[in-house]
Amino acid sequence: MTEKTIPLLPCRTIQPVVDFYTALGFETTFLQKSPYPYAVVERGPVQLQFFGMKQYDPAESYSGCYIVTDDVDTLHETFRAGLKAAYGKIPLRGLPRIGPLKDMSYGMRQFLMTDPGGNSVRVGQAISEDQSHRPAPRETFARALHMADLFADSKQDLPGAAKIIDHALALIPDERPTAVQHLRLLVLRGDIAQRLGDDEPARQFLGRAAALPLTDEERESAHDSLARLDELRSSAAP
Repeated sequence: MTEKTIPLLPCRTIQPVVDFYTALGFETTFLQKSPYPYAVVERGPVQLQFFGMKQYDPAESYSGCYIVTDDVDTLHETFRAGLKAAYGKIPLRGLPRIGPLKDMSYGMRQFLMTDPGGNSVRVGQAISEDQSHRPAPRETFARALHMADLFADSKQDLPGAAKIIDHALALIPDERPTAVQHLRLLVLRGDIAQRLGDDEPARQFLGRAAALPLTDEERESAHDSLARLDELRSSAAP
């Protein structure tokens, strides 16, 4: 006996959602406009189904799904390239958007996308056999990063994540984070500010991050954050 789970996700209008997933390399295998809007998109073993609701507000959406892969880095790059080709740039905020690739504290390396219907699609790869949430570290800045990552890229509570980071940054110079911790805090805070539409604070946080001196070993350790820093600064350039 074989079973299969298929997410049914809402949207206001079908076509922008279909176009988004087409850019990601999905094939539209079913599309109807009446008696009600409905679409099915597929990419390999992944199938998503969508239904239209005229009164639906994508900005208020809480719906989504999780896609597990064995090569999240390649999928992230493939999706980014498809979105850039379709939209002329990689959408980092608003609807639709694609987020950064990062290692989460619950044993997954993942990124988040949000489609034009407001549906959150998490794409991840297991990097640990233990998928449970790790206890928050006791050290001040490690704890701040742990909690801010969860708020920003799991709970999707951007103001809450910003508050955590601001509190940690206010402790400097009385307390000293490592160079990599300092970088990650500033990049994530700039990322959050940009996603919230606070462009000038975003530029300031990202500029501070770019000015931090790092050794080669530190740069290797902070590879994901440095890649996100470059992307965010490029997207903010006039």
